Amino acid sequence: MGSSKNSGKEFFEKLGLIYGMLAGTIVLVLLVIGVLSYALIDPSLALFSGFMEGEQETTQELVAEVSPDEVVDGIHVETGFIDAPGMMVTIQNCTSCHSSKLVIANRMNEERWVETIHWMQETQGLWDLGENEKIIVDYLVTNYPPKKIGRRSKLENIEWYELEE
Repeated sequence: MGSSKNSGKEFFEKLGLIYGMLAGTIVLVLLVIGVLSYALIDPSLALFSGFMEGEQETTQELVAEVSPDEVVDGIHVETGFIDAPGMMVTIQNCTSCHSSKLVIANRMNEERWVETIHWMQETQGLWDLGENEKIIVDYLVTNYPPKKIGRRSKLENIEWYELEE
């Protein structure tokens, strides 16, 4: 019976040791998360200052290089819009609420663009565009019409082979 008490005592000692190690690990993980969070919030933390300063300089250099009105190869650099009549009015009215990528991804005909604008006015708080609506819709229909997506073209001149069993 004495050995049973001893093995029970050893069991609880080992259990306490395991709980202690687990608690220590949790504290260590929380400490690491705290330091990393602080470094992200306050990049002036000495440990990360050299790395973060270099990143900030690079970002500032890139921002300084791109003018808000710059167009390269017919594409407005900042938004990705096609440079065409009505582009600036579209940028001013559309990108103040959402990304230009959302506009570019949604290719529609005139009726659908108008419906979408009216839906945004009724449900999303878009202001009355007045005369700009026609300019915007014309720009979008001309530059972002629906894509005709059909079946792929017939495969020709293909060398087929037999599958071996």
